[in-house]
Amino acid sequence: MKERSQFYYILLLNLGMLFVSTSGPLGRYISLSPPLSIWYRSLIALGVLTIYCSIKKYSFKLSWNKHGVALLVSGLFMGLHWVTYFYALQWSSITIGMLSLFTYPILTVFLEPLFLPVKLQRIHLLFGLMILLGIYFLVPVFDMGNKATQGLLMGIFSSVTYALRNLLLKAHSDMAHGSMQMLYQMVIIIVFLFPVLWLFPDENISSNLPYLFLLGIATTAIGHTLFLSSFPHFSISTVSIMSSVQPLFGVVLGMLFLGEIPTIKSVFGGALIILTVVLESKRIQRNSKLMNTLSLKQKKNGNSH
Repeated sequence: MKERSQFYYILLLNLGMLFVSTSGPLGRYISLSPPLSIWYRSLIALGVLTIYCSIKKYSFKLSWNKHGVALLVSGLFMGLHWVTYFYALQWSSITIGMLSLFTYPILTVFLEPLFLPVKLQRIHLLFGLMILLGIYFLVPVFDMGNKATQGLLMGIFSSVTYALRNLLLKAHSDMAHGSMQMLYQMVIIIVFLFPVLWLFPDENISSNLPYLFLLGIATTAIGHTLFLSSFPHFSISTVSIMSSVQPLFGVVLGMLFLGEIPTIKSVFGGALIILTVVLESKRIQRNSKLMNTLSLKQKKNGNSH
């Protein structure tokens, strides 16, 4: 079988990011209450992922004694992340919602020492200040009574829950294949959000159904599958840098389909946030290369004795 070129996998990753970024315009456009939208999104995604995992013949087995609690909690965090993200989009704009969510890479750095044996470094404090400055520029007026400010804060809370979910899965990386992890998380979200079918009985599902299918299939199942498929061909830092294009895709889609034009102030704030993510990812990549070089030198020195 002919080996794929690196360009193919770069294209695959960017295509995955394009599909995932449709969550911004769709979350903004769908008129349902966010908990109801997420329940249907998870149900549709579960169906697609079940078919995909069956075709790929992935094992549905899981060590529940070892990973059960982590899977349950990560699924709850994933559901909370999606619901609060959709509230952020509905209360503010695609630009504010997506860029406030994209603070999660730096938030992950600050939360990581709580889960894994790593230390916080001084440079991260500078990056934290850059993120805070970027957040400040995202909203026109930082006022708790302002809907845009409420949306921004909800987006930041969403990024915290997403970071916690990712850290839990990282700590249990041997749990299962990425698609299987998503599948089980969909089951958890469906079960815990099941009461929303009675809490929001009067919502118009039928008119939103085509967009819910897009959300469940294109954004969730296809987008995340393409994204995960590119993982073995890049370092985590490279993936982080390249995934920085996600908010840009979302904002452009919002401009094309919903006519949402971001303000110059929001663009500047977003640029600061994305720049911070890129700088941190580059720093990780550089350190990783240095460690690999030192390891090779040690091996050579060891073989020479």
